[in-house]
Amino acid sequence: MSVFEKIVAKEIPSYIVYEDNLVMAFLDIMQSTKGHTLVIPKKKYENIFEIPEELLKHLIAVTKMLAEKIKIAFNADGINLLNNNGKAAGQTVFHYHFHIIPRYENDNFKVSFENNADKLTKADYEMRLNTIKKHLWNKLL
Repeated sequence: MSVFEKIVAKEIPSYIVYEDNLVMAFLDIMQSTKGHTLVIPKKKYENIFEIPEELLKHLIAVTKMLAEKIKIAFNADGINLLNNNGKAAGQTVFHYHFHIIPRYENDNFKVSFENNADKLTKADYEMRLNTIKKHLWNKLL
């Protein structure tokens, strides 16, 4: 049983921010920034590829609502929504979830992306575009 399943079952203590019959939100124990909150489906789905679309729609609607309220409550300058899918992407708890991370000027929390634009050619972009479109088109057929 994952730590999130134990929180849903109320077998371990947590700081529950929101709960309905499908999802639960609680303060992240690590509190990367003040107000850092996790939003999870109550039923365990490992990642975005497993969660049913209707549940995902509800989960993201709750995440949006909470992000708005958390931003106001903590007078945050911005919000990061973070979602990792798979070990290679940094997922450590294999129960699908969103991080709502309030951001503040000079908070020293880093989310970064490497800029590889100068390393790619037009052909590289076109190959990547066509690869995605091919798989997207196959899905639609």
